[in-house]
Amino acid sequence: MNIVVCVKYVPDATADRRFESDNTVDRVGVDGLLSELDEYAVEQALQLKEKAGDDTEVTALCIGPEKAVDAVRKALQMGADKGILVSDEAIAGSDYLGTSLVLAEAVKKIGQDLGKSPDIVMCGMASTDASGSVVPAMLAERLDLPQVTFAAVIETQGDQVRIKRDGDTATEVIGATMPIVMSVTDQTGEARYPSFKGIMAAKKKPLETWTLADLGVDAELVGLTAATSAVEEASERPPRTAGEIVTDEDGSGATALTEFLASKKFI
Repeated sequence: MNIVVCVKYVPDATADRRFESDNTVDRVGVDGLLSELDEYAVEQALQLKEKAGDDTEVTALCIGPEKAVDAVRKALQMGADKGILVSDEAIAGSDYLGTSLVLAEAVKKIGQDLGKSPDIVMCGMASTDASGSVVPAMLAERLDLPQVTFAAVIETQGDQVRIKRDGDTATEVIGATMPIVMSVTDQTGEARYPSFKGIMAAKKKPLETWTLADLGVDAELVGLTAATSAVEEASERPPRTAGEIVTDEDGSGATALTEFLASKKFI
């Protein structure tokens, strides 16, 4: 079995996040890491590998700047077998359509190297920076593969896959035959921490860097100029101001609180 896990390098939520002058997210000048929701996808890919046996290979695939290699290394440290980073200045500012195009072409190239399509293309349920949740579906469309998304439980037998998906009013059970595109939620189980042995082993695992030219993707089809949506304006969060203290000496505190909440349209 061959599994490709799509992972994303995102700005650290605890760091100061900024926008570039073109209103795109600064992914170079800030600290970043592997998206937490993609860690669940890596974990489920590794569990499938452990179930299927040693002949299963897990490849971590990422798009991003050179620093995004850290996200790939984290997946390798967790247990993935090889990593691929697609890094090209022309990709910067891509929307979901551009991102899914590059991912799809990278998956196809991986399939060409394998001599067959990957059995599973695994994704997290969303990225922690954009939270769009649409790339897996777009990827399935571009690859012409069935999709089983938002899996909370995964079961496999041979080339058959069955997932349970929890909705607002019911739990769905969906089955499909590999090859497929799958996305998993944070309900699938906690992702493992890289062990010291895993960290050391990751240094010897193959890690390639591809460009758009390697994938045969026209630079005019991706990037900010090709994006169908754009951020018009971004402003920093205003600094926190001191609160107002009302001394309730004559029983007017409740009235003052009510008036304040009404002025802010909270009530």
